[in-house]
Amino acid sequence: MKLTLSKPEGIVTGVQYNGVDNLMEILNKEDNRGYWDLVWSEPGGPGIFDVIKGTDFEVILEDENQVEVSFTRRWDPSLKGTIVPLNIDKRFIVLRGSSGFYTYSIYEHLEGWPDFNMAETRVAFKLRKDKFHYMAVGNDRQRIMPMPDDRMAGRCQQLAYPEAVLLTNPIYPDLTGEVDDKYQYSCDNKDNKIHGWISFDPPIGFWQITPSDEFRTGGPTKQNLTSHVGPTTLAMFFSAHYSGDDLVPKFRNGESWKKVFGPVFMYLNSTWGETDPHILWEDANLQMKTEVECWPYAFPLSEDFQKAEERGSITGRLLVCDRYIDEQDLYASSAYIGLALPGEVGSWQRECKGYQFWTRAEANGFFSIKNIHTGYYNLYAWVPGFIGDYMYDTTIAIMSGTSIDLGDLVYRPPRDGPTLWEIGYPDRSAAEFYVPDPKPDYVNRLYLNHPDRFRQYGLWERYADLYPDSDLVYTVGVSDFTKDWFFAQVTRRNDQNSYSPTTWQIKFKLDYVNQTETYMLRVAIASATLSEMQVNRLLRL
Repeated sequence: MKLTLSKPEGIVTGVQYNGVDNLMEILNKEDNRGYWDLVWSEPGGPGIFDVIKGTDFEVILEDENQVEVSFTRRWDPSLKGTIVPLNIDKRFIVLRGSSGFYTYSIYEHLEGWPDFNMAETRVAFKLRKDKFHYMAVGNDRQRIMPMPDDRMAGRCQQLAYPEAVLLTNPIYPDLTGEVDDKYQYSCDNKDNKIHGWISFDPPIGFWQITPSDEFRTGGPTKQNLTSHVGPTTLAMFFSAHYSGDDLVPKFRNGESWKKVFGPVFMYLNSTWGETDPHILWEDANLQMKTEVECWPYAFPLSEDFQKAEERGSITGRLLVCDRYIDEQDLYASSAYIGLALPGEVGSWQRECKGYQFWTRAEANGFFSIKNIHTGYYNLYAWVPGFIGDYMYDTTIAIMSGTSIDLGDLVYRPPRDGPTLWEIGYPDRSAAEFYVPDPKPDYVNRLYLNHPDRFRQYGLWERYADLYPDSDLVYTVGVSDFTKDWFFAQVTRRNDQNSYSPTTWQIKFKLDYVNQTETYMLRVAIASATLSEMQVNRLLRL
C-alpha cells in the first residue's frame, strides 16, 4: 500500500494497492479525490462549502513502524469572512503491517474569535468508477450500484430532489427502472461502523471503518450518510441531515472550543482469484471488530487525542419504577445509556459540540461505559417500551484514571394513571407501523421485502393513494397499527407545487369518564423536520 498526499494541502491524491497504481478517481482533479471538508456560515449568512487545505506541513513521526504527518491551516483576523474561524490540524497515519491508513483532525476555535455555524464536516473518498461497482453498508444492504454516468442527462429522470433519480437508460441494463438516491443508504450512528466498495477486477475492497461514535453528534439513533454512487465513501462527523438546524453547532460570543474527530481507518483488502464480494466484506468486518477492540488507539501522537490511561469510566444499574405495571422495580433491559454535555432531559439528541459515550444495559439493567474523555457530563437514558427520557440529576466529572460506580438508578416514566390505550411501542422507531410498497415506477430492488423497506423513494405519496378522499381514521380496539397506522405523518400533495396538511382521527370508547380527573394524551415523535403537529379536541355531549 502506498499513500500519496499533496503538500502542504493534505489531499489524498493517490492510493496504490495490490498492483493498481491508484484506487482514487484519476479522472477527477487531485483536490477532488480524498479530502476533509466542511460547510460553515457566518450568522445569518449563506452556507459555504470548504475543502480543507493545509498551508503548513510537518512530519510528526517517521520510523520503521509508524509515519504520522500533519497538515495545518491556522486562522487569523486578516482571514475574517474568507475561511471558517478555526485552527485545523489534519493528520494521516500509516502503521507497519497495517493494510490501510488512518486519518483524524483537531478543530479549534479560540476565545474571542468570530461567531459562526458549522452545518457539516466529514472525510470523503471518491474511488475509480472503472473499478468499484459493488457497494456494502451492511450484511443485508449491499449490491451492484449504478455508475455515476447514469445520473447524467439522457440516462435518468430527475425526481423530487437532486439526490434522487429514476434510471431510464443505465449502463447496466438490469438497473433500468430503479431509483438511485444516496439517502437510501443512510445508517444510524450505532450501526455505522463499516461501509465501502469492492472492485471485482482485481478483487479489492476499500472500507471506511469508524471504531467509535464518541465524536459524532445526536446520539446512537442519529442517521448519517455512508457510501453512495460516485463511487463515494464518507465518514460523517457533523451533519444536519434528518435533523435540521437543531444539530448545527452555533458558536457565539467568542466561545472557545476544541474537538478531535477520528481517527477513522481506511482499510484495504484483497483476495487471490476469488470474486465473491462477501469474502472481502466478511474480512473487513473482522478488521472492524479488531479496530473497535483497540479503541482508544495508542498510536496517535496529538496530545489532544486522549489515550486509555487518560480516560475514565462509569458503572451502574438502571431500574424502572412503574407501579401501574409491577409493584417491584423492573430491570431496564436493553436501555440506551449515555454521557453527553450537561443539559436538560433529552438534550443529548440535539447536542452537537462535545463528545458522547453510549452503551446498552444488560438484561438485568447493569451498564458500564469505558474510555470516557475527561470532562463534565450528564448521564442520559431511555428504555425501549417506556416513554420519556431519564437524566441523572447530578453532573458527573470524569477525571483521568477514575472509575465511578453510580449504584442503582431509578427511572420513573411520566404517568398520570393507567394506560387506557396505546398505538405502537415507544421505541424511537416507526418500524411496527404500516410501511407501504413503493409505486412500481419508484423501486430500489434492494429494499423489496427488506426490514429497511421504509427507505424506498416516494413512500410519502403512497398515503394519498391509500386515502384518496379522506384521511386516516384509527379505531382503538378494532384497527391494527401494523396495517392501519401509516408509518409517517405526511402532507397531501395537491398538484406540482402545493401541499395540504392531513388530519388523522383516533376513535376510542371509554365506558366511564371521571369528570374531575385529567386524562393525558402523549405522543412520541420519532423524527420531525419542517413540520407542525396540531391536536384538536372535539367534545360531544
